[in-house]
Amino acid sequence: MDHTRAQEIVASPKEYEVSYNGVSIWIDKLHDDGKTATVHLRRSLEERSEVDIGELKEEYLVH
Repeated sequence: MDHTRAQEIVASPKEYEVSYNGVSIWIDKLHDDGKTATVHLRRSLEERSEVDIGELKEEYLVH
């Protein structure tokens, strides 16, 4: 995924299925470097990780 699309997903009122290494995640924050984001597993708010935006994959529109 590129930074522009990640921004669109974060700003959208719609919900998109996004994955990181095949696992469903939620994008919490895009970082100012334009290359990384903080994400968490959809089912767990506890653990957050910083990942490369290029490794995120948009799967489909949920609703």
